[in-house]
Amino acid sequence: MKKKLALVLAGALCLSALAACGSGNDQAAGKDLETIKVGASPTPHAEILNAAKDILAEKGYDLQVIEFTDYIQPNVALNDGELDANYFQHEPYLKKKCEEEGYKLASAADMHYEPYGLYPGKTKTLDAIPDGGTIAVPNDDTNETRALLLLQDQGLIKLKDGIDATKSATVLDIVENPKNLTINELAAEQIPRSLQDVDMAVINGNYALQFDLNVNDDAVAAESEQYGAVYVNVIACREGEEGSDKIKALVDALHSDTVKQFIDETYQGAVVPVF
Repeated sequence: MKKKLALVLAGALCLSALAACGSGNDQAAGKDLETIKVGASPTPHAEILNAAKDILAEKGYDLQVIEFTDYIQPNVALNDGELDANYFQHEPYLKKKCEEEGYKLASAADMHYEPYGLYPGKTKTLDAIPDGGTIAVPNDDTNETRALLLLQDQGLIKLKDGIDATKSATVLDIVENPKNLTINELAAEQIPRSLQDVDMAVINGNYALQFDLNVNDDAVAAESEQYGAVYVNVIACREGEEGSDKIKALVDALHSDTVKQFIDETYQGAVVPVF
């Protein structure tokens, strides 16, 4: 009996030792992973990043996704060195903010395009928009231009000559407004919550998705595909770091077939990969 008990105790000690060794190895492996911190909008950007997490782990990187609900702080944090990259904005917005704020940021890679949609609020069809109706649009330069171009394409307004996707436009650039519409300029993140207070609203793709709106199913109109080449969402990093091992690993993982399949299956055309 004593012999059997001794064997049992010995076996338990061996298992404990193996477990301790295994735990130590796991911790060591974790410590060997180099951290990549990426700022992102919750939907779809953070979701897409998380789809690349395992791929990056295999490459020796621990991807940490920091979510932001506005369009200002991700560039501030990246410029200040708190992030390695961010993924939430299209290139015209990035360039505009670098010009305005003096950020030293650059695009490391193109990722996807989110078609802008005009969504019904109090009014359900374009023909039913009343004289003097209200349409909400984003109030930041590049996104307001994009919204006004969509309204122009639907015949609701006309902008002055020379305004296109590469120019900035505001309500002051409207030269024809046959229905005397009120164009309500709001912060992009506020528009979905205001949808029932206006006749219609132009909503950024990421905020539409957060409120379970899909441009293909819920919008009364979507912007032309020609804008896709202009308003491509990018991976941004600090200038001079585009070719670093860390950023190259991030881009390679995000440009994988696994991530492309995730985007196609998850967003059903509301997010269009361009890689």
